[in-house]
Amino acid sequence: MYRCYPVSFIEKSDLEKGDKIIMPPSALDRLASLHIEYPMLFQLKNPSAGKVTHCGVLEFVSDEGIIYIPYWMMENMLLQEGDIVNVKNTNLAKGTYVKLQPHTKDFLDISNPKAILETSLRTYSCLTTGDTIMVAYNNKKYYIDIVETKPSPAVSIIETDCEVDFAPPLDYKEPEKQAKSILSDRKQPLVEDEPPAKIARFSPFTGSGRRLDGKPSTQPVEQISSPELKQKQTDKEIKGSDSKSSNTASHRPHGKLVFGSNATTSGTQTTPKVSQTNTNQEKSQKEEEPTFKAFTGKKYSLKS
Repeated sequence: MYRCYPVSFIEKSDLEKGDKIIMPPSALDRLASLHIEYPMLFQLKNPSAGKVTHCGVLEFVSDEGIIYIPYWMMENMLLQEGDIVNVKNTNLAKGTYVKLQPHTKDFLDISNPKAILETSLRTYSCLTTGDTIMVAYNNKKYYIDIVETKPSPAVSIIETDCEVDFAPPLDYKEPEKQAKSILSDRKQPLVEDEPPAKIARFSPFTGSGRRLDGKPSTQPVEQISSPELKQKQTDKEIKGSDSKSSNTASHRPHGKLVFGSNATTSGTQTTPKVSQTNTNQEKSQKEEEPTFKAFTGKKYSLKS
């Protein structure tokens, strides 16, 4: 049982980069009388908190009843200056696998973190699951948790080939996936766009025909389905209308317009029905008008 103090008390702050402790000379005499294995490894235990870790030894030069340990080990074991710690010699198996977890993602920004870690761990004798070690690089301290060790919870890393794996840093946050936003959009009811209201098309020359004299029109009204159809037909009808326009002009009544008919100056084809209706209208008008008959009336004699 020893009272512990940080290594800074004896002006050996460089020991903070490893897990080596300073013990009194009496400990060396006691260990020499025992048949122990080298290198010397020890188990440190805090009886009040139940914390356990493992370490190596650098020198046997401290005062009797006192040991000096790195401050990061005192923090892991919840030890204060002058607290009592139990020191026990132990043997550890050589490690084959170690899983580490940095506290901050800044450690991953180093160009080659595995090489830096390999160089830093040369000052360590053993690793214990649950401990937090400190790696110093470029005037900055990086704290790393020992998540897992194989083949046992505490392993020796002296002259051994050990596979190292890294867990995500404690402050690492995964970026939000786009799939979540897509799923949230699917949950929302889809709003269908209302179909645009149909706009009524303008159809020229449709409706009922009207005469200028107020009499009902006997000519049927032909409706044109669409302006596009009319444009397609006009090219074909213009060729035939030129040859027939001279014939239909003679049957057309002078001084009269009939709305709704195809017999206009637009160049469309004139149907036989339209010319027949025009002639029928002329006959009916002639029958209605009184005709002049010569040599009709009362007779008068020249005799007195």
